Amino acid sequence: MTTVWGVQLNSKGYYILLSMVEGLGPRRLALLTDIFGDAEQVWHAGEKDLHVVPGLPKKTVADLLDKRKRLDPDREIQKLLNSGIQVVFLDEPAYPPSLKEIFDPPKVLYLKGNPEVLQKPMFAIVGARKATYYGLTLAEKIAADLAAAGLCIVSGMARGIDTAAHKGALKMSRPTVAVFGCGVDIIYPPENKKVMADIMEKGAVISEFPPGTSPAGGNFPQRNRVISGLSSGVLVIEAANKSGSLITVDFALEQGRDVFAVPGQVTNPLNKGAHRLIKQGARLVEEASDILEELGYGQAEPGPRSGTGPEDINLTAAEKRVYNVISDDPVSCETIIERAGLEPPEVLSSLLVMEMKGIIRQLPGERYVRCV
Repeated sequence: MTTVWGVQLNSKGYYILLSMVEGLGPRRLALLTDIFGDAEQVWHAGEKDLHVVPGLPKKTVADLLDKRKRLDPDREIQKLLNSGIQVVFLDEPAYPPSLKEIFDPPKVLYLKGNPEVLQKPMFAIVGARKATYYGLTLAEKIAADLAAAGLCIVSGMARGIDTAAHKGALKMSRPTVAVFGCGVDIIYPPENKKVMADIMEKGAVISEFPPGTSPAGGNFPQRNRVISGLSSGVLVIEAANKSGSLITVDFALEQGRDVFAVPGQVTNPLNKGAHRLIKQGARLVEEASDILEELGYGQAEPGPRSGTGPEDINLTAAEKRVYNVISDDPVSCETIIERAGLEPPEVLSSLLVMEMKGIIRQLPGERYVRCV
C-alpha cells in the first residue's frame, strides 16, 4: 500500500477514499468506522450491511459501491500525493495539538504548504466580508503585530477581514494558516490566488474536506470550529448580529478559547455583533498589546518587512508635507490642501505621485488614506 511520510496507509488510505464519496461527511464516516471497525472494513462492507446503517442515504451507498468498482486505492492515493496535497491524521505527530483538544476534531486534515506551522501557537482573526477600510486596516495591523510576537495567524481566507489578517502576517514575512470550507485544491474566493500562493509559501492551507469539494454553505460552520479549535483565542473585527464570525465565537466559547472584539462606530450595523460580544464579556481590543497581555505574551518584536515604508522612498518636501497630513482615517482632498498649506496643483501632483509609489490610497469620494 502507498505510504505518506513513511506511514503505511492501510485503513488510512481507505478513509481518504471514503471521504471522497458524496454524502460521507466526517460524522457519517465516524459512525461507519464505529460499526464496521475501521475504514478498510467499511470500504469492503457488503451492500446489504451498508443499507441497514441508520441515517445512511441509499444514494450514498450507491455512490460508495460505484467508486469501489471503479477506483484503484493505490492509484488514487498516489494521485493525491502527486498533486502536492499532504494528509495529516489525528493520531500522527504532525496533527496540531490544540485541535486534538476539541470535542470533535477532524480525523484527517488535507494540507498544502508547510505542515510544521501546525505546531506553532495560533491565534484567529475573523470578521465581515464586506468590511470597511477601518476594519481592514486594523485587521492587517493587529495581525502583523501578533505575528511579530510569535503567534501564527489563523483565518478562513474569505473576502474582507480574513484576507486582511492573512496579509498582515505575510507583510511581516511570518507564517499564517488558512482553513478552507472546500478542498485545498480550490482557490476560493478566486481573486485570492496570489494570497493563497503566498500563504502556502510561508504557512499552510488546510481543510478537513477532501480535494474537489466545492465551497458549499453548509461546510463553513464546520470550517469555523477548526479555526477556533486551532487557536488560543479569537478576535472579531466588524461582525453584524447575524454573522458567520459569531458562529466561530460560539465554537470558541465551547472549546474554552478566549474571545476578543474590536469596537467600532455604534451607528454601523457591521459592529453590532462585536459590540454585543464586548457587553457579554469579550476583551475589548484597540491594539495587539491588549491580546498579548491577556495571553501572557511579551510585546511584539519588529519582524522583517515584505513591504515598503515611506522612509524607504525619496519624497520631495511638498510630498512629505502632504503625507504628514494624511492618516489612517480617510481625509478629503480639500482638507489636505487646507492642512498642507500648499497650492492645489502642488497637492494634487503630490497625491498622484505618492499613490503611484504605493504609500497612499485614494478611496471613493476623493478621500485619501495611508497605505504604510
